[in-house]
Amino acid sequence: MRFSHSLLSCLLVSVAQAASAWSFEDATLAVQSKGAGVGAGTKEKLSPSSPLSKLVSLGGSDTLKVLLTATEDQKAKRPHQAFLTLSDPTTGVEESFVFMVKDNGKGKVELTHKDLPIQFLTASKPIPASIVIGSFGSSQPYKNQVFELTIARDPNVPLAAPEKAERYAAAEEIHHIFKADPKSPPKIITLVFSGAVVAALPILLGVWATLGANANHLGKALGKAPMSHALFFGSIAAMEGIFFMYYTSWNLFQTLPAAALVGVVAFLSGSRALSEVQQRRLDGLR
Repeated sequence: MRFSHSLLSCLLVSVAQAASAWSFEDATLAVQSKGAGVGAGTKEKLSPSSPLSKLVSLGGSDTLKVLLTATEDQKAKRPHQAFLTLSDPTTGVEESFVFMVKDNGKGKVELTHKDLPIQFLTASKPIPASIVIGSFGSSQPYKNQVFELTIARDPNVPLAAPEKAERYAAAEEIHHIFKADPKSPPKIITLVFSGAVVAALPILLGVWATLGANANHLGKALGKAPMSHALFFGSIAAMEGIFFMYYTSWNLFQTLPAAALVGVVAFLSGSRALSEVQQRRLDGLR
């Protein structure tokens, strides 16, 4: 007897688990036109066991709304997923729209023409609409057709076709137009400024002589630090030559390395040459 009682209990538990399934109740379908008052439009009740006997028409200014309460084992509960799925039997296109479900199982979904793919808007046959409800656990999910939808479209309103998807293929040839290389100013401007610099040299030498230039110390300076003074003066002349080459023919990548090298030579030789000049001033020579 105990063995029979245990076996009967296991069978009852198995049957109860197998009978547990998702479904819905209190489901209504409403189609309301834009601008219509509250309660206007068609309203139908949906059954989880049999589809609606009449076709549902959705116009261009209509909104289709489905309300339901999801149930698990005949108890209202929020599922993990709930969809209203439309399937075009001609093209095979399928689109699912998510129910917004609350914790008490009450869910809602709304559709307009803007939400539908172009295949549905141009469908020549009624589109079956199914409700899909499922969640984690051992309960069987629910999926059944609940009504058929026809799309009523205004023939005077053009249908906006979606843009073609971008594919990996050979693109059209692109012709780049690059900016012209920078050019030197006209030669007349160069000659004017060069003449101004050359004309200022005698004035500079005259002012230098008037202020008491110590040109007679040239021999002493070259005698104590010949390399420093020669390299410093040569680096200054070389830098002017680099600027001239950059102005006439060199580009920036040719000018920068040469200018950096000459700059290092000018810094090292100039510091030694100025040290020699300072030493002469400390000796009382000017």
